[in-house]
Amino acid sequence: MKNRTRPVRVEFRVTEQECQLIRKKMEQLGTKNMGAYLRKMAIDGYIIKVDYTEQKKLAAAVSRAATNINHICRRINQTEHCYADGVAELKERQKEIWQLLKLSQKDEIPP
Repeated sequence: MKNRTRPVRVEFRVTEQECQLIRKKMEQLGTKNMGAYLRKMAIDGYIIKVDYTEQKKLAAAVSRAATNINHICRRINQTEHCYADGVAELKERQKEIWQLLKLSQKDEIPP
């Protein structure tokens, strides 16, 4: 068929569940032409990729602070003394968390 407006054929396979999901999304959009839907999504569809690097750093910092709090609490419960080095370590971790929070807010909130 030489006179086709779209002479290049593109094929891919999907599972039954993926096919059902595609059909469900087509139904939500109100289209019945799968070829047109897939072509439109392949050309104009959006792919959202989220970078969680900063959130992972923040979660790790919070985890370290929580671990330090647990160690300090155990020491206090065992010895009934609060050590200055433990508190200083905890303050350092808290400062690290605040810096990460400020950095992430600075990137997310425009001036």
